[in-house]
Amino acid sequence: MSITENYQRIREEIPDHVTIVLAAKTRTQEEVEEAIAAGATDIGENYVQEGETMHALLGDRASTVTWHMIGDLQTNKINKTLPVFDMIQTIDSLKKAEAVSLRSERIDKIMPVLIEINIGSERTKSGVAPQLAIVESLVREAAHLPGITICGLMTMGPRFGDPEKSREYFRKTRKIFETIREQQIDNVIMKHLSMGMSNTYKVAVEEGATMVRLGTCVFGQRDGASCLK
Repeated sequence: MSITENYQRIREEIPDHVTIVLAAKTRTQEEVEEAIAAGATDIGENYVQEGETMHALLGDRASTVTWHMIGDLQTNKINKTLPVFDMIQTIDSLKKAEAVSLRSERIDKIMPVLIEINIGSERTKSGVAPQLAIVESLVREAAHLPGITICGLMTMGPRFGDPEKSREYFRKTRKIFETIREQQIDNVIMKHLSMGMSNTYKVAVEEGATMVRLGTCVFGQRDGASCLK
């Protein structure tokens, strides 16, 4: 199936309130342009430089979509991140939140951010420890920063061949999300729960995701990944 057919099929499968962020890592300008023409509204990039390049290649079309930073953000890349991206999904420390806020203030911008949780406590992945008290503490401390707005949570989750094995991790993330949302913390808008990728998005949506990050399901197979049937 084509990129257009893949995107439109998945868009019809999942509820309208769930945002599809297309992971454009290593994809070509032509592939991303086809996805946008098919109706894609949100593009995610793992690396700042790739985001800059794709943004420039797309020209005027770049402004028709929302750009998400979905990879680990290095502090020394923040200045280059702010002009390109509309949301940063990978804030995992107060230090990083403060750095983004400070640089956002300098250009009169308020950057929407998500707090990333390492829900599987994996050593090779970034993210806040998956304990409610730790996540809530970071949210409360970062809520006072003037250059950012906390808009929800994001998680990667452990990678399994069987998508069902991801369910308990998504469920745990949703419970943290809902508990913090119920606190009604000032300056915090707990709107987005970003979790689920090409092989797990259906399970993630069932467990409350409002945002999924899809690559191979739309653009085609890469590195042996498969789409959940």
